[in-house]
Amino acid sequence: MRNIYIIRHTESEHHVKGLGGGWYDTSLTKRGKAQAEKIAKSLFSEIKLHGVPIYSSDLKRCSETSIIVTKIFKSKVTLDKNLREMNFGECTGKSKEWRDANIIPVPDDGNRLDHRLFKGAESRREVGKRAVKFINQLLKKPEENVIVITHGFFSTFLIMAWLKTPVTNMDYCRFYLNSGGIDLLSEDDLSKNRNVIYLNRLDFLNG
Repeated sequence: MRNIYIIRHTESEHHVKGLGGGWYDTSLTKRGKAQAEKIAKSLFSEIKLHGVPIYSSDLKRCSETSIIVTKIFKSKVTLDKNLREMNFGECTGKSKEWRDANIIPVPDDGNRLDHRLFKGAESRREVGKRAVKFINQLLKKPEENVIVITHGFFSTFLIMAWLKTPVTNMDYCRFYLNSGGIDLLSEDDLSKNRNVIYLNRLDFLNG
């Protein structure tokens, strides 16, 4: 049985300031660090294994979450740029008001796959390719249990990649993941079916 636990990083500075995320590189808040510790302890009580490999986005809010998780699991973390959030281009670090005034509507032809929400932003196609690349690399490794620490919107693309959704069909789907939420993806040994066991599980935050 292969299990992939996807964790969205906990509360970061751009959350409390109401600023656009993406590649905006802010640290966790004091509350975010406490949340990460609660999640790590709760998840360890479920997995009950030390040394579980951890893969994390290299942006601060994820890498700082991963450091806390590694201490509980006595594991090592691998930072991977492919796990970054969608790059929101000119919206990076901007206010909600700026975002609402400058967002680029989906074109009349309905091409959501190559649409860019803001100037300089990534498209869904580009983000989907990153997710597929990561999942394919992960599946070459022998570990049965893996923890992935990433971002809210990007987690949708990881799930679609896990379910072998072609990148060309990644134009509409969205699975919402709250800060500190956890998804569990699983592959059974017998039929090699790829399952989504749960989405956006938040009770781990209770510690």
